[in-house]
Amino acid sequence: MTDPVTQVVVYTDGACVPNPGPGGWGAFLRYGDHELDLCGGEAETTTNNRMELMAPIMALERLSRRSAVQLYTDSVYVRNGITKWVHGWASNGWRTSSKQPVKNVDLWQRLVTACAEHDVAWHWVKGHAGTPGNERADRLAARGLREAVAAAETG
Repeated sequence: MTDPVTQVVVYTDGACVPNPGPGGWGAFLRYGDHELDLCGGEAETTTNNRMELMAPIMALERLSRRSAVQLYTDSVYVRNGITKWVHGWASNGWRTSSKQPVKNVDLWQRLVTACAEHDVAWHWVKGHAGTPGNERADRLAARGLREAVAAAETG
C-alpha cells in the first residue's frame, strides 16, 4: 500500500519596487490544518518576473514529500511559462521561438525541477482582487522585500 499523496494549496506572489530594483517574494502554503508563510528577497537589483518565479520555486522546494499541489499565482508570465512555453524552450536549447535566449533561464530550469517532484495544477488568480490567499502572498512578498533591504542596510 502506498502512502496517500499530501494535498497542498499554495498562493505565490512577487514584488519589485521599482521594477527593476530590490525585490521580494512570498508564498502561503496550506496542507490540512497546517499553514506556512514563506518570504525572501533581494536587496540588489532584480525584476518582478524573477521574484514571481522565486515564490513557487521556494514553495515547491520546501515540500518534504511528493504532493498534489494546487498552485495559485497572479503572474500570467509564470503560469503561461510553466504550462505552455517551457517545454518548447527546453527542446530549443532554452531559446525562444525567435531564437533569443530565454530570460531567467536559471529560474525556469529550477522551477521545472521543482515541479517534477510533485503533481502541480497551475491556476491564475487576479491580483489585488481580494482573494485571501493571494492577498496574504502579496503581503509576504512585500515583507520579503522590506527584510532584504533592511538586512542590506545593516549588514
